[in-house]
Amino acid sequence: MTTQALSPQRPVVIVLAAGRGERFRAAGGQTGKLEAMLAGRSVLAHVLDAVQLSGLDCHVVRPQHLAHTPGAGMGDSIACGVGATADAVGWLILPGDLPLIRADTLRRVADTLMALPPGQATVQPQYQGQRGHPVGFRRPCAAALCALQGDEGAKRVLRQWPAHRLEVDDEGAVWDVDTPERLEAAARRLGSGV
Repeated sequence: MTTQALSPQRPVVIVLAAGRGERFRAAGGQTGKLEAMLAGRSVLAHVLDAVQLSGLDCHVVRPQHLAHTPGAGMGDSIACGVGATADAVGWLILPGDLPLIRADTLRRVADTLMALPPGQATVQPQYQGQRGHPVGFRRPCAAALCALQGDEGAKRVLRQWPAHRLEVDDEGAVWDVDTPERLEAAARRLGSGV
């Protein structure tokens, strides 16, 4: 799902799908969390469906992209994805374990990111006061994102460029499936149309 020619006006969604999912397996999961089945499809397939419906360009960071980095963490994944799409005007960093995320949330974050006034470069959705994903970054953040390593993620970048908070009505922005219990709860939410 990696694009060849990036849209000059829209950010690229970087889907982080290279994690080891150790917490999910430790809690009794039989597969990696991204491969776990949810309503007949993998968790990652649900995320990629939302990205496709959003109409945004996408780059998926998979384990093979980080094979040269022993013990790679979320920071390494972000750096890899941003580096692979260096010509983009911005990036929406989306963990691959958010199967309830909606396409319209991705579009809203992208639109808000591109409409930020000068001096602001990041946006983060929040649902009922809880910070969520995807987190959006504009081009001025590129070097800092490409320098990330380890498991910290992009917290350091957000300290440098504090995020504009975007309230969303999408529980999927905060609903990850780090454990089999969370996966079961996500299945119930899908079944009830939440």
